[in-house]
Amino acid sequence: MKRYVLGVLCVVLVLFICIACGKKAEEQAAQPAAPETAKAEPVKLSFSIFFPPTHPQCKAAEDWAKEVETRSNGAVKIEVFPGGTLTSANDCYDGVVKGISDLGLSCFAYSRGRFPVMEAVDLPLGYPTGMNATKTANEFYQQMKPAELDDVHLLYIHAHGPGLLHTKKEVKSMEDLKGMKIRSTGLSSKVVEALGGVAVAMPQPGTYEALQKGVVDGTFAPMETMKGWKQGEVVKSTTDCRTIGYTTAMFVVMNKAKWDQLSPEVQKVFTDVSSEWIAVHGKAWDDADAEAKTYIESLGNKYIELSPDEAKKWEKAVQAVIKGYEEEVKAKNIDGAKAVALLKELIQKNAQ
Repeated sequence: MKRYVLGVLCVVLVLFICIACGKKAEEQAAQPAAPETAKAEPVKLSFSIFFPPTHPQCKAAEDWAKEVETRSNGAVKIEVFPGGTLTSANDCYDGVVKGISDLGLSCFAYSRGRFPVMEAVDLPLGYPTGMNATKTANEFYQQMKPAELDDVHLLYIHAHGPGLLHTKKEVKSMEDLKGMKIRSTGLSSKVVEALGGVAVAMPQPGTYEALQKGVVDGTFAPMETMKGWKQGEVVKSTTDCRTIGYTTAMFVVMNKAKWDQLSPEVQKVFTDVSSEWIAVHGKAWDDADAEAKTYIESLGNKYIELSPDEAKKWEKAVQAVIKGYEEEVKAKNIDGAKAVALLKELIQKNAQ
């Protein structure tokens, strides 16, 4: 009898468990599925670039932005504003400091006097190539670490190949250059004056029209501007004066508060890609110089190389610019002679 009762109880218990489980399954089926964890929205950044969208350096910067996006696995989205459409070339740095743009690419020389240490990079020290100038500028910054850039986060620097003289009439000597109005920027203005020309301060975007209308008679700039900015159309001659070749250092910087908001992992992506892009920009400068030389030849423009004796005259003339810089920054407690000596050492090192 006991066995019978126990068996009945077991059957009842099993039936109860089955009913309960079935009811729970029905309830779970009736409930809506839990939503998948939403993917975090990417950090959106604006990038102001003064180069026109067709320029090789704009394309190199856009490729940098895409590489950062890719390596961050979509954690960052960068919107590029080329051609100075977000902030002008002159206002780009301040635009980053104030948060008008999150990232910016422009020239130190467009804010003359604001970057006294970095101005030394632009001196007529005889840069042979864009790659040399770009490597030299980055190494110079890393060794000097000037406080003048503490209001942004510097990602990297690049710099063009030797600045040459491009004019509407042939210039074979300093005598030919005397009194000519030459577009220039930053310290290259003083180079023009040392050589006997009349310096006209002007950023690249306005140079084509100034040459076309006769506002200036020529421009001091790297060869690439003849094609990249189409200035070969409005000049007739290039004078190769690379023994006094200056460069123009250009920054890629980020708003400091925006940088601090990024995770360490994303910051590392920016740092790693930026380090790699130093060589990308250096090569782009040299490739653009070579293409531009071919381009001006196709236009029938003259390409003049200074005689050895004339080149020495030009080299002697610009020494005043170098010494003038050293004296000027001394008043700001900056050792200009040390900066120049370091640059000469780095130029030599990077030429090997």
